[in-house]
Amino acid sequence: MRLFSLPSREKADTAMKILIKNPIIVNDGESFRGSVIINNGKITHIFRNGKITKGQYDQIIEADDLYLIPGVIDDHVHFREPGLTEKATIYSESRAAAAGGVTSFMDMPNTKPQTTTVEAWKEKFAIAAEESLINYSFYFGATNSNCRRLSKLNPRRVCGIKLFMGASTGNMLVDEERELEEIFRTVSIPLAVHCEDSNIIARNTKKVIAEAGDNPDITYHTVIRNSTACYNSTKRAVELARKYGTRLHILHISTKRELSLLSNAAIGYKKITSEVTPAHLTFCSDDYKLLGAKIKCNPAIKSADDREALRKALSKGLIDLVGTDHAPHLLKEKEGGALTATSGMPSIQFSLLAMLELVDKGVLTMESLVEKMCHAPAKIFEISKRGFIKRGYFADLVLLRPNSPHTIEQKDIISKCGWSPFEGTTFNWTVAQTWVNGECAYNEGTINNGVKGKMLTFDR
Repeated sequence: MRLFSLPSREKADTAMKILIKNPIIVNDGESFRGSVIINNGKITHIFRNGKITKGQYDQIIEADDLYLIPGVIDDHVHFREPGLTEKATIYSESRAAAAGGVTSFMDMPNTKPQTTTVEAWKEKFAIAAEESLINYSFYFGATNSNCRRLSKLNPRRVCGIKLFMGASTGNMLVDEERELEEIFRTVSIPLAVHCEDSNIIARNTKKVIAEAGDNPDITYHTVIRNSTACYNSTKRAVELARKYGTRLHILHISTKRELSLLSNAAIGYKKITSEVTPAHLTFCSDDYKLLGAKIKCNPAIKSADDREALRKALSKGLIDLVGTDHAPHLLKEKEGGALTATSGMPSIQFSLLAMLELVDKGVLTMESLVEKMCHAPAKIFEISKRGFIKRGYFADLVLLRPNSPHTIEQKDIISKCGWSPFEGTTFNWTVAQTWVNGECAYNEGTINNGVKGKMLTFDR
């Protein structure tokens, strides 16, 4: 049953005064019973323990049985537009995101054309302004030929620089040592790095073909892209960052060994931060037997021991945030073995639910989940007025319902590719509502397609 009916786009009005009454609010390290007032798209009041200012409200949402958290900020997605829209579009994936409690995304540059010029970067913003239901920003891609332009980008508009260090799709691998050092020396905004050593991957591939033939089984993916390939590349990135004082953000940590390179200092006290994906926290190499290439991604899903180490590192602050690496492909592209099936999986719709399962298992507290998925991305990327439930902040909010088990079926999947590795999974929580800039974008199974997200800005 819906908490209220969604207005049409013509009737939607962010100037409405809305009261979210009596949920358990999880924010800034604590949980408490309270209420929130939204007006003109922003949070204007936060009350505790039943205290509410009397007044006239356009809408009152009774939320006694629900949890209220800030909207999830996903620092790592591939929404495939422009150029790869048979897999996904900004419109389709922002709808899936809204259904999953994600209110802001940062999209990677390996589209067609690649986002390695100002013109291509601006084109993405133009598309998102028309099509995205949630808030958006776009990375600028580093190459061997554009590194001297990177330091001139507007730090208030560019979320970060994406660097493929060691392995890449297309021509975005930066493998010239002089250019690599130039990037680490001159870039001041977050440098988000994919770390895998292509030379090690090539040697491992040759060995696997000799052992298993030209079409090795999907289980060899972890052998080809092993922990050494990840560790060696990540170690080099950390060395360069320490040498030049670079603001480094290491994407999708996947191995126990890499954790020795990280610090558990608070985000504001370290210049090297890191991300882990729900996939690497949920699955392990044993799951290839059941899910096959549906969980093939780069870096590869590793062992159960690696997965356990990642979970502990996340809870202790060695890993700073959770981002999805949402990477939809057509299901036919996922056919084949370790060398033929495409790497990447859609996950944004179910990332929050998957992490809530870890809360129920005692891996994380609810407050820690909100830190890793909402607060930390805002702090690491210095996003203006988002990621927290605070007065004056944009009303990006999510209402969650606990103790409502449901099993994901194919018909539930909103991503354009139409499949998910989480199909068949039973989750104990549901997303009841998602609010974007004070408008309800998702309400109990219904998406308000008229909602428009805003461009993220950065306090740098």
